[in-house]
Amino acid sequence: MTTYDAGEFTLEKVRDYVWEIPQEGEMRVPARILASEALLDEISDDKTLEQLRNTTHLPGIRKYAICMPDGHQGYGFPVGGVAGIDTEDGCISPGAVGYDINCGVRMMKTNLTYDDLQGREEELVDKLFANIPSGLGGGGIYEGDNEDVEAVLNRGMDWALEHGYAVEDDLAHCEDEGYRPEADASKISQKAKDRGKNQIGSLGSGNHFLEVQRVTDVYREDVAADFGLAEEQVVVLIHCGSRGLGHQVCTDYLRDIEQTHQGLLDQLPDKELAAAPAGSQLAEDYYEAMCAAINFAWVNRQLIMHRTRRVFEQVFDRSWEEMEMDLLYDVAHNIAKKEVHDVAVDEDDTDERELFVHRKGATRAFPAGRPEVPEAYRDVGQPIIIPGSMGSGSYVLRGGEHSLAETFGSTAHGAGRLMSRTQAKQEFWGEDVQDALREQDHIYVKAQSGATVAEEAPGVYKDVDEVVRVSDALGIGDRVARTFPVCNIKG
Repeated sequence: MTTYDAGEFTLEKVRDYVWEIPQEGEMRVPARILASEALLDEISDDKTLEQLRNTTHLPGIRKYAICMPDGHQGYGFPVGGVAGIDTEDGCISPGAVGYDINCGVRMMKTNLTYDDLQGREEELVDKLFANIPSGLGGGGIYEGDNEDVEAVLNRGMDWALEHGYAVEDDLAHCEDEGYRPEADASKISQKAKDRGKNQIGSLGSGNHFLEVQRVTDVYREDVAADFGLAEEQVVVLIHCGSRGLGHQVCTDYLRDIEQTHQGLLDQLPDKELAAAPAGSQLAEDYYEAMCAAINFAWVNRQLIMHRTRRVFEQVFDRSWEEMEMDLLYDVAHNIAKKEVHDVAVDEDDTDERELFVHRKGATRAFPAGRPEVPEAYRDVGQPIIIPGSMGSGSYVLRGGEHSLAETFGSTAHGAGRLMSRTQAKQEFWGEDVQDALREQDHIYVKAQSGATVAEEAPGVYKDVDEVVRVSDALGIGDRVARTFPVCNIKG
């Protein structure tokens, strides 16, 4: 097959798993979709391809707009989308980052095995649910005043370290060491700060979760050893973001940009792509506000990890240090970062430019040697954590050698939704899903409501195995290990 018929779009096959919407009309670059034909059937079932094509109209976009294998329709910019946009003659788009700024995932290792956990699943899931704040609205592990929130926004994980919620090793194993120096809390509205001050250390709702897992498969033993992973080992996955604060930051700047840069908005096919021109005051303000929200999200996940360590101490009657509950890695997947990339289309040329790399529902996937990779992993490549559904398992990958050339150093961020939340609640009954997971797969799920479980039922998501297979085949993110759920708590 050299083309794929996606209704309005005819995709041209560049090579295995790489498809292209050719540049035409007002498109500034082609659009590329990284997927198998099975995944294309799902990606082409909503407005993902239309949104990806619209993205190519953004000023300063380089090489091509990219959709990852888990892509699906989002707000203006598809979830699973990546765009590298020039910091000099381009723009920055809040919609291409998303409302949950630095929604991301971290994995914590332990020296416990699945045998150590069996028989204690219900006690563990109950204690985690009782101790980790979740659900809509307020309530966090740390509830501070305005000064505390500003310190978190400006300092990131340094604040958590100073207040006893982190150790030095946690910072060393976090993307950017958990700190964006460009952050400026003064660029964030009081309304956003008010929404965040009682949510520091909380999961929230939707697809956010904390999951205790066991490692079931190791694919690259040398890399797994460097990551500290082995079969039957117990690990903990935490997935959440910047809560109401990040949502308000996006809302505030979208409104301001729409009002201030109407001329640019008029050039775009979708107002949801509203962008501030590079070098403008709003572009600078949004970038600094976004970096502050990124810091907030890292602290949020850190406090949840801190509390999780305490729960494990209670359940297993030993210190978290004895259980070696160390951070493997924390990686963001709703973010725009200034990075230098080669944007030459011809492989024989070189044209290095500083870009705003927008990753919305996409994970940074830098290979070995890139200086941004933590020192512990620089010789093997950056860890990538790709959660699946609560019934299918998750994956640990490492940055692939082709990621920089193919995707601005990016890969997928999860399984990707197949079904809207409304449809999911019509198709599934939460209590039935919980019962089936416990009885058939020995997975213990606890949530604020049955509706939350229905919205996140395994059948709501794409096949994460296929998403990861494509990433591995393309060499943008290499499979290292697979994990499977044991306990899961949700908002």
